Amino acid sequence: MVLFSIKGDKLKKIHRIDFRLEKDIQKITEQNIGAIFGLDFVKSEFQLNDLRMDSLAFDKETKSFVILEYKKSSNFSVIDQGYAYLALLLNNKADFILEYNESKDDSLGKKDVDWSQSRVIFVSPQFTKYQRQAIEFKDLPIELWEVTKYKNETVLFNQLQAPKSSESISKVSQKSDIVKKVSDEVKVYTEEDHLKTTSDDVRELYDELKERIYNLGDTVEIKPYKIYIAFKSNTNFADIGIQKNQIKIWLNLRNGTLDDPKEITRDVSNVGHYGNGDYEISVKPSDDLDYLMTLISQSYKINS
Repeated sequence: MVLFSIKGDKLKKIHRIDFRLEKDIQKITEQNIGAIFGLDFVKSEFQLNDLRMDSLAFDKETKSFVILEYKKSSNFSVIDQGYAYLALLLNNKADFILEYNESKDDSLGKKDVDWSQSRVIFVSPQFTKYQRQAIEFKDLPIELWEVTKYKNETVLFNQLQAPKSSESISKVSQKSDIVKKVSDEVKVYTEEDHLKTTSDDVRELYDELKERIYNLGDTVEIKPYKIYIAFKSNTNFADIGIQKNQIKIWLNLRNGTLDDPKEITRDVSNVGHYGNGDYEISVKPSDDLDYLMTLISQSYKINS
């Protein structure tokens, strides 16, 4: 990716700067892990058995552990190393919880962790075409992020998105006991997982709603989780739960900050609920999507 500075109508290319050491990538990532990935930092250089993890983090949204590994070289296997870390995690759950409790001065129990949402993130200035191809599975709990440093004191973190694939990593698991074991316990969710039990009317409603949300801006991204489908910009602005005959939407706004003259939202600030924010909306196929989008748009602007 090429970056330019702009002055009037003139563009000037901003040149890249190489990271000198892997430690430089690790340091800047760990110190800003919340801003980059929305994660809570737990431990640096966490070692267990014969494996050492560069960074251990926790994702409060999915209630799961995330392992981060930083690379300057390109001679490593994404699948082999990623699944080795995940197998270590699943085989030593108590050790990871203990490390979290000691590092965070917090109390986390086994039931407080959703082990099925565990994942590994590789961060590197560049990945080879073979490493890029290695993540082309619909259910792979491994992410590749390229990090680039520029001369104008700018750093870019960019997640590599694999083309949509219907192929499952389970085809690889037939050849690897580690991959099979992890795949049996770790689940990467898709939109189709949420839509497969709903009605045709609700599926059409979701498709139309998704198209409208995408039109809010170029920064909109979709991330399916176990309970809901998150629509993100800088962070989640709308979380969508698919039900049999309706859709539920949670807007990531604090109570009292939403302009809703028709009062179609429900205040859930003091009750248990899925999703982020204090507003919940129940939407049926016959509802007014034009008005609904005025509410979602408010949350998008605040969270972008």
